[in-house]
Amino acid sequence: MTQNMDESYAAVDLGSNSFHMIVANWVDGHLQIIDRMKEMVRLASGLNDKQELSKESMQQGLECLQRFGQRIKEIPHVNVRAVGTNTLRQARNGGVFLSQAHDALGHPIEIIAGREEARLIYSGVAHSLYDEANKRLVIDIGGGSTELIIGRGFDTYYTESLYMGCVNMEQRFFEDGKIKAKKMRKAVLFAMQELESIETTYKKMSWDYALGSSGTIMTIQDVVQAEGWCDSGITASALTQLLEALIAIGDSALLNFTGLSERRKPVFASGVAILYGVFEALNLERMDVSEGALREGLLYDLIGRVHDEDIRDKTIMAVAQRYSVDIEQANRVRDTAENFFHQIKRDWELDEKTDLKLLLWGALIHEIGLSVAHNQYHRHGAYLTANSDLAGFSRQEQINLAMLVRSHRRKFPLEEFESIAYSVQESVTRLCVLLRLAVVLHRSRSNSSLPEMRISVSKNRVNLDFPSGWLDKHPLTFVDLSTEEGFLQVADIKLLFT
Repeated sequence: MTQNMDESYAAVDLGSNSFHMIVANWVDGHLQIIDRMKEMVRLASGLNDKQELSKESMQQGLECLQRFGQRIKEIPHVNVRAVGTNTLRQARNGGVFLSQAHDALGHPIEIIAGREEARLIYSGVAHSLYDEANKRLVIDIGGGSTELIIGRGFDTYYTESLYMGCVNMEQRFFEDGKIKAKKMRKAVLFAMQELESIETTYKKMSWDYALGSSGTIMTIQDVVQAEGWCDSGITASALTQLLEALIAIGDSALLNFTGLSERRKPVFASGVAILYGVFEALNLERMDVSEGALREGLLYDLIGRVHDEDIRDKTIMAVAQRYSVDIEQANRVRDTAENFFHQIKRDWELDEKTDLKLLLWGALIHEIGLSVAHNQYHRHGAYLTANSDLAGFSRQEQINLAMLVRSHRRKFPLEEFESIAYSVQESVTRLCVLLRLAVVLHRSRSNSSLPEMRISVSKNRVNLDFPSGWLDKHPLTFVDLSTEEGFLQVADIKLLFT
């Protein structure tokens, strides 16, 4: 039987410690995992004091992605999503790596924020162990960060990402491989200090039981159970015994626990210190372990997008509501912008799945800056868009969306387009033009319908054709379009209207 590649999906997680890939088929509304690949790249260990990745660490990561890319080369591009987490959020030269990683994998790499990472982790856990009755605390210890989430069913109540992971903690406290009581105490106290800012809030929310995910926590479970310190999950007493055993052994190179791989030995003590700190700070007695994690959440999120259940749509509506957007006006602008898009998408080579969505989201929230002040509200709106936690959005998507909000009125900020990836500068510029025209034509905020208009484009030329005599009867619109003509000249766009 021939496999339908259109229903095959892949999610790639470029973690700070390991790179993971999961490949699945979507059959009759259910996900069937058909392949998993994992390599311990330890990307975070390649960060120097200047927060720059070394050439060696980047090369190791690229070689891994080439192998992943070979495995998924037959899967349609729209069915693949790859994300980078804490280390790539931190790396000052991350752009260089991302460009090369795109070539190696054959797909672009998105950088996701810490809370978005936490949301996706919870989604992966929730789909693996669904429970709509009980509130759960989910903990994931990665190489560069630790995520803590409280949720029920598929809904999250609190999501947090803390800058402590098994790799950066190993570099901070156990770089020489020695596991001394004093070092372990300092590492645990550091973890508890990081948790201090959320401890009270999380305890007030409470939870019915705790779940751990990630390779670190799964390895700790394997070790404590193999040693006979507990029968299932991870208990506080078993974790204490493990910590004491690590100190007694005293050296990462000498660890010989069943279930502990050779490559995980250098970061094992730091992972135990983090989890011990979590148990102490949140008064945990035990936790169970889930196999679901970020990549599973990423897969379900991706499938939702393909099957028109995109969480980003809900996020944008929530943002519009939060900032009291005039939704009638937003819908007017959105409808006109969408009309323009469909007329010119072929000539301007715009994509209906990605570019149209960005345009519609921009139209719906282009006025959120009015919640701050009317003066320069497009700048305020861009700041809010770029710096808010937007569920479902990568950093790159937020920057592109913020650019639409920033550019929807007044002077065209051509120089600021250098902040977005070169590969999308042209398409985002063209989307800005469409949004600007829709905003101009609805400046009166009137419920009166606009006439049927035809828009046509060439490379840098836009023609707007109105019914005969309509502009003569609407002199303010004529003046607004004349002003817009001057603004667009800065972007080397020639606007003609008759």
